[in-house]
Amino acid sequence: MIAVVQRVKEAKVEVDEKIVGEIGQGFLVLLGVAQGDTDDDFEYIKRKVSKMRIFSDEKGKMNRSLEAIDGEILLISQFTLLANTKKGNRPSFIESADPAIANEYYEQMAKAWRDEGYTVETGEFGADMQVHLINDGPVTIIIDSKNP
Repeated sequence: MIAVVQRVKEAKVEVDEKIVGEIGQGFLVLLGVAQGDTDDDFEYIKRKVSKMRIFSDEKGKMNRSLEAIDGEILLISQFTLLANTKKGNRPSFIESADPAIANEYYEQMAKAWRDEGYTVETGEFGADMQVHLINDGPVTIIIDSKNP
C-alpha cells in the first residue's frame, strides 16, 4: 500500500465539474492499494499518516501533527501509484489490487480516520477526478508499507 501525503493549505476534488470533497488545512492523501496488501499494510499506513508530524511549531520546525493543528484529510484513491515503468513507455498497472478490494480498503481508511476524530472528505472511487490543492511548503511525503 502506498500513500502520498501532501501538506496543504486547502484542497478539493471535483467529479463532473461538481465538488465532491473539500478541506482546509491538513493532508491530501493519495492512496494506492497493491495486490497482496493486508490488514498489516492498512494499519501501517493509517498510523503513519495520522501521527505524521510535518506541520510547523512556534519555532518553524516540522514538529506538529494533524491532530495538533485540528487538520482535515482529503482522501483520494489512486491506483496509478502502483505503476510499473521498467519496460517501455506505457506504464503497467498489474500490481494494483482488484478494484473491489482496493475500494474496500479505501472506504475502511476513511472510516478509520473518522473514528479517530478527523474530518475526512473523499473523492469518488474509480471516477475521473480533478484534484485542486495548495501544497504548503511544498511538503510531500511518500509512505510505502512494503518499504517502511
